[in-house]
Amino acid sequence: MVELVFQKDKIGLGKRKQAVARVFLVPGEGNLIINKVSGDRYLQYNDSYLNLVWAPLKILNLEKNFDIIALVKGGGLTGQAQAIKLGIARLLCKMDNENRPILKPVGLLTRDSRIKERKKYGLRKARKAPQYSKR
Repeated sequence: MVELVFQKDKIGLGKRKQAVARVFLVPGEGNLIINKVSGDRYLQYNDSYLNLVWAPLKILNLEKNFDIIALVKGGGLTGQAQAIKLGIARLLCKMDNENRPILKPVGLLTRDSRIKERKKYGLRKARKAPQYSKR
C-alpha cells in the first residue's frame, strides 16, 4: 500500500453535500483506490459513479498515466463520487495550469453548492407544513 505522506500542494480537495474528498494523483497505470479499498468495489461497480470519477482524466487523456488515491468521508456514494471528481479536477489544475481552460468549460471545476436545507420550527421538514385545518 502506498504511504500517504504527501506535500500539501499535492492534495486536491473536493466537496459535495456532506462529502469531503482528499485526492492524491500518483504516477501509475490507472488504478483507483478509495479509503484503502479498490475503487470499483467501493463504488459498488456502478458505472455512472466510476465514469464520474474518471471524467477529468478521460477529458485530458491521462487515465492510464495516474493512479487515484482518495480519502473520503461523509455523505453518500453519489456525493462522495462527485467530491472525488472535483478533487481530481482541482489537482490537475494545480499540477499544470494548461488544464484549466480545458476543464472549466466542461464544468468540472465548479463546486455544486447545493446542500440540505435546515428544518424550521413549526414545520415537519424544511418546507413541508402540517396539513391545514380550517376548523
